[in-house]
Formats: sequence, structure tokens, C-alpha cells
Amino acid sequence: MNAITRLPFLSELEEGADDRFHIPEREGKRRRYRSIWISDIHLGTRGCNAAMLIDFLDNVDSDTLYLVGDIIDGWRLKKRFYWPASHNDVVWRLMKRAKRGTRVVYIPGNHDEMFRQFTGMSFGGVEIRRKAIHTTADGRKLLVLHGDEFDTIMLAHRWLAFVGDAAYTTLMRLNVVVNAVRQKMGLPYWSLSKMAKHKVKNAVSFISRFEEVVAHEAGTRGVDGVVCGHIHNAEMREIDGIDYYNDGDWVEGCTALVEHDDGRMEVLHWADEIAKREEREQDVRARMAA
Repeated sequence: MNAITRLPFLSELEEGADDRFHIPEREGKRRRYRSIWISDIHLGTRGCNAAMLIDFLDNVDSDTLYLVGDIIDGWRLKKRFYWPASHNDVVWRLMKRAKRGTRVVYIPGNHDEMFRQFTGMSFGGVEIRRKAIHTTADGRKLLVLHGDEFDTIMLAHRWLAFVGDAAYTTLMRLNVVVNAVRQKMGLPYWSLSKMAKHKVKNAVSFISRFEEVVAHEAGTRGVDGVVCGHIHNAEMREIDGIDYYNDGDWVEGCTALVEHDDGRMEVLHWADEIAKREEREQDVRARMAA
């Protein structure tokens, strides 16, 4: 817990958001959504893709923003303190959303479970909840929770989860190196860990089973659907009449779940969005030069 108390923003949470950005906040028109869900950012780790998340936050806005757990990686911070300026920039941007009037709901996960003790409280305008019910524009009720509650490895073999976390951290470091090389070669972002996960049969089976368990539990609670994170696998599908949504993560896929004004849901793959934007900008420059 000592490492957590060293986080530079904690002593100022009650004061609200500020403009102390290492990376200046982008000005201009933003894409607006009714609701946005993001999770598994893992601030405090080298695998966190803070730069891409900052780009996302500077280009979108919403009436409600759900932070669906594992925003800060307390597991990693307890072992080694790592907190670059870009991670602080993410926190300040999130807090500034709340200050501007966006409803920000934070549902801690297993990696940031130290914040669960503050359930029911608000800090800097950010509401901390154990779970939430979201009503879509078309009237559906969605249960929102992190999802570690349904991870049998977490529940039955917590020690194994920590071993898996260490292996995953190693893979994340490799992911950073691979993408640094790809960037120098002018190639787009690509997730090494995501590819590895989908190549391993047991991982695919676990993901499928996890989704089914979460959807079933949501059904027993009388809701129309469920939104979660935890397994770093963005997905939208119907399971036994229940709408299952997973908003993904910001270390592998760099994805977010969004709700449009008519209640339509969509998963945004932000690396693809950046590539499309850069292509449009190149086309504009080419036309201007012609």
C-alpha cells in the first residue's frame, strides 16, 4: 500500500481536475457518445498504452464515462513503483471530465481492489461503485462490473493469478519493444500478446467460458445485458438472450465500448481509428499539394 500512497494525484483528489498536463490536452471538436466504457488500463505498468489512451480521451466525449476496473495496477506498484508523467496525464484527463459535468463512475477491479473500500464515496467528482446498472437510450438495463468475480482462477487459486500476472507482465514488456521497432519502421500498432492469446487453445476456451458465466449471472439478476472487462478481450455478442459486452483493455487491444444516442453499441479499436485518421490527413495533404 505504501507504493499506492506515493501516487502524485491522491492528495489532491478532492480538489477536482486541474490543467497540469505533461502532454497538452487537444483542443477542438470531439466525437460525442451517450456513454463510454473503458477498463484494464493498468496505470503503473510499462505495458500501459497511455499515449494511445490520451489520444482517445482527447478525441471523444460522453455524457457518462464508466471506468470498469484495473485502472491502476496496485499489484505491480506494490512490487516496483513506476509512474511516468503520461500516466498522471491520463488521471487528470479523467478527473477533468468529471469537473466538466461528465458523470464518471469508477468500478474497481482486482488489480485496483484497494479502492473498493471507498465504495459509495466520490473523489474529485468520480463516483466509486462496486457495480452499476446502466439504462441505454433504447431502454435496456445493463449490469456493469469488472468481472473478476467470475474468474475461477481468481476465486479458487489466487496464488496462481499472481504467477500468471508475472508471466503476463513479461509479455507486455515484449509487446512494448516490438511496437517500438514497428513505429520506427513506420508500421501501425500491433498486439503481440493478443495474437498469442488467440493462438492458445486453452486461452480461447477460458474466454468463451468466462463470457458464458458472466452472461448467465446477468440473466439471473433480471437485466438485459452485461458490460465487463477483466479478460482483455473486447466483444459484443448475445448469449442465451443476454447482451454480453466486454470493453477490452488499453495494454493489448486498446479498445473502448461506446453507446450512441439511439442505444446502439459499438466497440472502437483505437489503433484502427488512428490509422483511418492519419490516412484521411494524408489524403488532405496530397490534395492540397496537387
